[in-house]
Amino acid sequence: MRAAVLTGTGRVEIVEDWPEPVCGPDDVIVEMEGVGLCGSDLAVFHGKRQPPAWPWIMGHEGFGRVVTTGDALREDRTGPRVVIEPNYACLKCADCLRGLTSACPHRTIVGLNAPGVLAERVAVPARFAHPVPDGLPGPDLAGAEPYTVARSAIRRSGVTTADDCLVVGAGAQGLLVCLILVRLGVRPVVTEPHPLRAARARQLGALADDGRTGFTCVFETSGHAAALRPALDRAAPGATVMLIGLNTDALPLSTDELVRRQLTIRGSMIYDHPRDFTEALAELGRARPGTVIDSCYRLEEAQQAFEGAAARAGKTWISIGDPDA
Repeated sequence: MRAAVLTGTGRVEIVEDWPEPVCGPDDVIVEMEGVGLCGSDLAVFHGKRQPPAWPWIMGHEGFGRVVTTGDALREDRTGPRVVIEPNYACLKCADCLRGLTSACPHRTIVGLNAPGVLAERVAVPARFAHPVPDGLPGPDLAGAEPYTVARSAIRRSGVTTADDCLVVGAGAQGLLVCLILVRLGVRPVVTEPHPLRAARARQLGALADDGRTGFTCVFETSGHAAALRPALDRAAPGATVMLIGLNTDALPLSTDELVRRQLTIRGSMIYDHPRDFTEALAELGRARPGTVIDSCYRLEEAQQAFEGAAARAGKTWISIGDPDA
């Protein structure tokens, strides 16, 4: 089968004879239709994160149709279109048993510590392949997994329509946070140096940054260390600051300031299985996360898709079938 394979830093090749996936007893084989590109994929592509092996298949924001069912499954799962939940928690450890599967220390992370889904067919544990209606367009399905990440952060924040919100960064996560907040009746202010991304956020209903302070809820989505201190400075006393973007720098905040300003700082890592994913998928037809996507490439154009993704205003996805599906 064909697969888009990372053969070196910044180099993706289309391999025509990649081995077919093996369907385990509790797995399904998904014939892939499309894959969204994420910042973690770009980090691997640009050499900021090293894959476990070379060559390497990237990609985790995938969807397709089930074509084979594992022997141990009680019913035939073939036929339905599915979105892949690409973080396979063990569901047995202490974190999983208390509902925090996002913290599972044994988590299989598709595209990072396990091969990705930029191939014509992939094997997926059946419980992590979620059926979706046939009528949903490809861009909405390509945006389903990052939409779930953004939605989970908003759920964990406890934000209400009474909150004054600031969104730091208008990459894919920032745009999706803006999209969801606007649907909830909150018009966030967005700060973003990339003019096209800032304009895209405003098109979704966010407000242009006027430099004001006093925000009761701040969502840091950029992952840039230099953006965090200015974001904290704009938070009101008693505010909640949600950290979604990742970096390895220490927080630019003393405990003295944290206590005196009575801030709540919370990290939000992906989502928890199965609640967050199933609830997010039930909203796709109304939420339309595909509105944050502006570029589609065919599988054979994967190199081009990866090369320009970081500069585009919206999100990029790769079609492995009909790009208009």
